Amino acid sequence: MTRTPPVNETRTRILDAAERLFADRGFDATPTAMIAERAGVPKGLLFYYFPVKADLLRALVRERLELGPVDIVTLVEPDDPARSLLNLTRRFDELLRDSEVLRVILWREQHTHPDVTLHLEAHRSRLQKLIERVLSASIPKPIRPERLRAAAQAWVAIIGARVSSADVAQLRSMAQVICDGLTGQRAAGA
Repeated sequence: MTRTPPVNETRTRILDAAERLFADRGFDATPTAMIAERAGVPKGLLFYYFPVKADLLRALVRERLELGPVDIVTLVEPDDPARSLLNLTRRFDELLRDSEVLRVILWREQHTHPDVTLHLEAHRSRLQKLIERVLSASIPKPIRPERLRAAAQAWVAIIGARVSSADVAQLRSMAQVICDGLTGQRAAGA
């Protein structure tokens, strides 16, 4: 007797296959038949879960780009906003580690699929608000909201543009520059 996989397992296999193929080939160059074959499911079952191919892309972006609950208390280093930014970035990288290929998909598809663009903008907005909260909690003095917002926007741009988290020293330097500007500190000799 052949075991039928649970609904969530089948759906996950379809999403996993679509994620890998979209990253390797691009959304438009990936036929649904190839996704079904890679997932090991009949093509009709793929359409049961995702009536149109664009639903696959929407589900990937919506479900696999979520930050989930983040406890900022564990990230904040009092009086050290740069370290707090790095803690948040490390946590963000941990959340997305399993989906490095999703970064490729987002980079490639954000300009041609409005749903991806909208979700990516909402994701960046949530991330920016989280960064603002972490910075506020790590700096003992009040910071003007527009400066806090600008610093958070800069950090979102930095972590969104990098290809990998390999160069920690460079990331640390950028965090320090942003936080020095935010707190009004000047580097020695400046």
